[in-house]
Amino acid sequence: MLKRRRVKQTRTLTERLADEAARLREEAHALTPGRQREMLLRRARQNEAAMQIDAWLHSPGLRAPT
Repeated sequence: MLKRRRVKQTRTLTERLADEAARLREEAHALTPGRQREMLLRRARQNEAAMQIDAWLHSPGLRAPT
């Protein structure tokens, strides 16, 4: 049986997503307009959407159904 490789995260998910989105945007702005640039910008927007979803899930107003 294979053992799962576990990694202890030292930074929050939001921090990692924000850093990745910023890195992708910088990389995209260095490219000329085209498919590669659009794909990088799309991934950056997806990371930003994931940050918003994570914030919503951790908001105090969200409660588990009873």
